[in-house]
Amino acid sequence: MSNRNTQANKQAARERLRAERERQAKKDKTKRQLIVGGAVVGVLAVAGGIGLAVANAGGGSSGSVSSGGGTDWAKVAKQKLVKPANTSGTNGTTVVIGKPDAKNTVSLFEDPRCPGCAVFEENVGATVEKDIKDGKYKASYHIGTFLDANLQGTGSKNALSALGAALNVSPDAFLKYKYALYSKQYHPDETGPDKFADDSYLLKVANTVPALKGNAAFQKNLKSGTYDRWALAMSDDFNSHKDVTSTPSIKVNDTVIGTKTPQGVAAPSTVAQFNSMVAKELKH
Repeated sequence: MSNRNTQANKQAARERLRAERERQAKKDKTKRQLIVGGAVVGVLAVAGGIGLAVANAGGGSSGSVSSGGGTDWAKVAKQKLVKPANTSGTNGTTVVIGKPDAKNTVSLFEDPRCPGCAVFEENVGATVEKDIKDGKYKASYHIGTFLDANLQGTGSKNALSALGAALNVSPDAFLKYKYALYSKQYHPDETGPDKFADDSYLLKVANTVPALKGNAAFQKNLKSGTYDRWALAMSDDFNSHKDVTSTPSIKVNDTVIGTKTPQGVAAPSTVAQFNSMVAKELKH
């Protein structure tokens, strides 16, 4: 066999091998496309099912927000108003905690999703609670839900309804639960997920409050949205205070305290500032 013939045979063999590799590569590519295509169809089918489930759950006529579902707040507005215990006034929107004979009233205006309110509660909340117990003043709570519209979502309304369930247990449970919701550990980031829209999250926070942990009546009222209509009434009352333009806002008797800014009055954010500003307005 001549050398020339041997080289020709080797070249022919290499060409056959290259052609076979190309055919195999095409087969493998086609197989991968079929597998990926099937997976995509499966994912789309699952996503479609989830979307349908969420849509169906969101159409409920009552109840509070839970994972995968939501309250129809437009329908809540037409429901019968149920007022929590420890409230007064026509719609139960007067929430005053403290000794009845206290000469002074400190009014607090907050929104559950408000980051500034969280800072105030984290820094000053314990002081307010102590002052209430000591009889330094009564505290009147006004809670709004305007951030649901500003940030999108329903967390403020849902958290306010849950606070109503806590208030129905006791004023102290209300204060402790509110403090927990505003804590660094549990208060959601303003630009993050609307965690307060999820009942399971609100129950998780409630389990840190002794009076609410394992409390069947509280849990039932939260899950069933017993105080959803009351939450809307509280929000309407909050909106009626035209001299309050931001949250948190603090009034001592009828005077808004804080530092004037181009955006309005900034509430005191430290205990020292709070004590000083409150002292100037107290009646003796």
